[in-house]
Amino acid sequence: MEQSKKVGIWIRVSTDDQVKGDSPEHHERRAKMYAESKGWEVAAIYRLDAMSGKSVMGYPETKQMLDDIHSGKISGLIFSKLARLARNTKELLDFADIFKSENADLISLHESIDTSSPAGRLFYTMIAAMAQWEREEIASRVAASVPIRAKMGKRIGGYPPLGYKWENNQLVLDEKTAPIRKLIYDLFLEHKRKKTVAQILNEKGYRSQRGKPFTDVGIGHILKDPMSKGQRRSNYTDRKKGKKIFKPVEEWVIIPCPAIVPEDVWDACNKILEETAKKNKRKGPKAKHLLSGFVMCECGQTMYVYHATKTPKYVCNKCKNRISEEDINYIYKEQLKSFLLTDIDLKTYLEQLDTELVHKRELLDSAMNERNNLRKKIDTLINLRTSGEIDKQIFTYQYKPIEERYKQVSDEIPELQSAVDIITIQHQSSKVVLQDAKDLYANWDTMTYDDKRNIVELITDEIVVGKEDIHIKLSYLPTKTPSNNQSPPATPPRNSGKSQSHLQGGFLLYVSLYISMRLLL
Repeated sequence: MEQSKKVGIWIRVSTDDQVKGDSPEHHERRAKMYAESKGWEVAAIYRLDAMSGKSVMGYPETKQMLDDIHSGKISGLIFSKLARLARNTKELLDFADIFKSENADLISLHESIDTSSPAGRLFYTMIAAMAQWEREEIASRVAASVPIRAKMGKRIGGYPPLGYKWENNQLVLDEKTAPIRKLIYDLFLEHKRKKTVAQILNEKGYRSQRGKPFTDVGIGHILKDPMSKGQRRSNYTDRKKGKKIFKPVEEWVIIPCPAIVPEDVWDACNKILEETAKKNKRKGPKAKHLLSGFVMCECGQTMYVYHATKTPKYVCNKCKNRISEEDINYIYKEQLKSFLLTDIDLKTYLEQLDTELVHKRELLDSAMNERNNLRKKIDTLINLRTSGEIDKQIFTYQYKPIEERYKQVSDEIPELQSAVDIITIQHQSSKVVLQDAKDLYANWDTMTYDDKRNIVELITDEIVVGKEDIHIKLSYLPTKTPSNNQSPPATPPRNSGKSQSHLQGGFLLYVSLYISMRLLL
């Protein structure tokens, strides 16, 4: 028996094992008892709690252990089994070489392996190879089962997205968080900034599915997720070198799920995200011409303003197509007139207001119910404390978060009630909004260049100049699919004093209201 041998204890237990009760303390006691039975002195303990065994060489505890081997602080390492030391065959063999070169031993309690002997080295290599093979086989089987389970609509793993929950192995709406997910889309349509949406939600006391504050990145993921409109994606991403990448589209699995927002709302929000991304990529000086960056030749080339003559012109360098800046600005103004003064489908607009009113009332009812429930919990805790059934420490621990949430909900209720009032009044004032749109067109010539440019960037996709006509494509929010009896807009001739375009009306009211408020405030 080696009386003077000093050893270290290596402890690495996965999170799943800890959940099953296989604690690090259990492994430590087991190793200490073995060392004691051998008469060895435990000189160091190396703990790698909840760390992967795929590659352990880079961990600080590993480096410390190897330094202790080289310095002679320890001459052996005890661990529960080979898979706990490392699952990578190469690293296991590297450990064996290092320990052998330092005349130190590796002791695996489960396999009873002593790697200082030839027989132990051979057995060690075989076991390590089998451990890696097993790991790869498991990963392969899991990867193969993902698309199959996804097509069957079964749970793949991880947290359910905000607004949803798993019930009887089926993805269903979560009545508590679904209104929050819908509120995210409503707030984004209103403010058009992810950071603003996250800030508002956090101030109201809302939290993500994992209980953490919302971030602009998280808001972006939710807005882009088609699950909100009833399309659940699975098997569409993979990880390579620690980075998430998208798989080929043909490998994606898309199955229906309960929708939280209408498809047109999802499309409108994602269109804003796309336009914002495009604008953020734009570089260069501030535009000096009202329509610069939006005027395109029918050949596909961007047209630029040249000042070679007294009258500035947009010119295509490829096919030499040209049009004077004065003419195209006038045509754009007349197109704007048609854009804002199209006959509004008032019935559709009022239906949209009714839908929004119902949603706000649902949020209000939910907040009031939550406040009532919180009030009951507060009363119960107070009664328990008064009767002496719970002590002061427990009372304070349970009471404080409930009271804080109660105050947040109480502050939120007046805001929701105000929103209901505003929508109700807006419902009764739609004719006034139409007049605002007319005023916007009437005041166009007196507006500043910056105000006009803001409108151009807000509602313009592109202006295509042909030899005989001009096609002005305006972007409007929220989007809507035209009915079968609606004809596409006509394109104005290049020399026409009036625009002949007739865009769909029911959903233009939102844009006219937005622009009017932005300019008239």
